[in-house]
Amino acid sequence: MPTRKPDTELKFETVAAVDLGSNSFHMMVARWHDGEVITVDRLKESVRLASGLDDRNRLSEEARQRALECIGRFGQRLRDLPPGSVRALGTNTLRKARGARRFREAMEVALGHPIEIIGGREEARLIFLGVSHTVSDDGGRRLVVDIGGGSTEFIIGERFEPQLAESLQMGCVTFTGTHFPDGRISSARFRQAELHAQLELQPIVAPYRELGWEKALGSSGTFLALDKLVHEGGIEKAPGISLAGLETLRARMVDAGALDKLNLPGLSEDRRAVIVGGLAVAIGVFRGLGIERMTTSEGAMREGVVHDLFGRFQHEDVRGRTIHLLRKRFAVDARHADRVVDEARRLFEPVAESWELGEAEADMLSWAAELHEIGLALAHSRYHKHGEYILTHADLPGFSRSEQSDLALLVRVHRRRLLPELFEKLPKPRRRSLIRLTVLLRLAVLLHRSRTDEPVQVQKVEARRREIRVEFDPGWLAAHPLTAADLEHENTQLQTLGFSLQVS
Repeated sequence: MPTRKPDTELKFETVAAVDLGSNSFHMMVARWHDGEVITVDRLKESVRLASGLDDRNRLSEEARQRALECIGRFGQRLRDLPPGSVRALGTNTLRKARGARRFREAMEVALGHPIEIIGGREEARLIFLGVSHTVSDDGGRRLVVDIGGGSTEFIIGERFEPQLAESLQMGCVTFTGTHFPDGRISSARFRQAELHAQLELQPIVAPYRELGWEKALGSSGTFLALDKLVHEGGIEKAPGISLAGLETLRARMVDAGALDKLNLPGLSEDRRAVIVGGLAVAIGVFRGLGIERMTTSEGAMREGVVHDLFGRFQHEDVRGRTIHLLRKRFAVDARHADRVVDEARRLFEPVAESWELGEAEADMLSWAAELHEIGLALAHSRYHKHGEYILTHADLPGFSRSEQSDLALLVRVHRRRLLPELFEKLPKPRRRSLIRLTVLLRLAVLLHRSRTDEPVQVQKVEARRREIRVEFDPGWLAAHPLTAADLEHENTQLQTLGFSLQVS
């Protein structure tokens, strides 16, 4: 892990992570002290959001109400923390839920902070980061498995760096609902559920076994619950969980015959409703990947989010590394990209206050400027659309789904015609910011069409609500007639978004 900077350079000394999982919601508040992350507060509630999804992936009113009530309690603790110090992340169920935008907006009001939806691989990266910060650093390659309510994440990596990461659609809530819908437990149902898990695993078995690992770790609620059950029930004596121990536990559950008759030492009431699905997934994972024994870790996604946040404040933001790797992978003209980045930042600074643009928007503008020509790797014709496609579908570690979507949109609209309908479906505050960033990015690209190191002689930049004024050195535009013509045409394009470009 890179050396941390002194505490005095931290933007926030206290941060919070909110994990909106498919089974449980978690809140973690932590502070940075003398190079160490210290947990200040924790809260966990069983919400079972995934059980509220119908066959059309619509959330029931009961599930929404449970979630909102829980988020309201989290909000009481977190609402007064400054903007940017809290990161709330939705995972599998919120990824799948249809028509959930208003529901998410209601949760944001209750929490007092924005909520991001992240992809499965980003969830896996954060889980691995959380586990890696809570186990001893032996330098070996480790496999981390996290069985959630609706998905299971698999990560192989060393130290803090994942090398393989996947998220599969199987979890303790969904498997319990699918294979044990009426609460009855039988050997046949377990066999069916375990086979289902192995079928889901099949596409990743070969690459994971080929890369290999020295230690297997189970993260988060399901594995911690299973670890407790096999040890308090006298099934396992050695640390960790074995396949034989899980099979003995399964036999005891089959003997009980039903969820409401499970009376196992160490089984909590909130875990009872989903434990059979979690056990079936675990056995399928052990068999599919050939795991002999697994230890458990208290670290999970929330710990990963906290460490990721502190890293962002200390210039260890994984998103910057992602952008750099994309530039290399798609052979972006680095020299020209840097020119456009510098120009975009120069245009941004004098308008940021009047246009209500902060550090997050400054970062987004810089990333878009760095990657605005990424689509040239496919073809020059319509390369802005190729760039949008790449950034929409690529795996971008560190980025939430909304951030990835915003980046793709900015690259799409950095040139050619501006279509207002591309912005219409965005929430109003986000739409306003992205339109303003679009104006700045397009100007930065336009001013460097010559692709030379000759400086652009801008004297002054001013902005009003829907107007931007750019003042050049006397005689500069006359000496650059192509730029003058481009700026005149650009004013016409910006008018489609209700903006005016004034040049002098």
